[in-house]
Amino acid sequence: MSDDALIGMISIATAGITIAIGSVGPALGEGRALAEALRAIAQQPDEAGTITRTLFVGLAMIESTAIYCFVVSMILIYVNPFWNYFTS
Repeated sequence: MSDDALIGMISIATAGITIAIGSVGPALGEGRALAEALRAIAQQPDEAGTITRTLFVGLAMIESTAIYCFVVSMILIYVNPFWNYFTS
């Protein structure tokens, strides 16, 4: 097996693990945040606007973690910094 094939296999496996872990964590976090927000709205319906606004800001911050993991996996697949090191 050549060095290029080994680097490609490791990069694809690492990208898959990055996406797997990077999507499960935020999904669980978003689910819990939504459940807690619904519970808070059920207890205090007058504060629904404030709770909803805060929820959306929090969900955007949680989702950014998954987007960063996606970007890292795309870099590993398409713009791998290790290709030039091992091919030279």
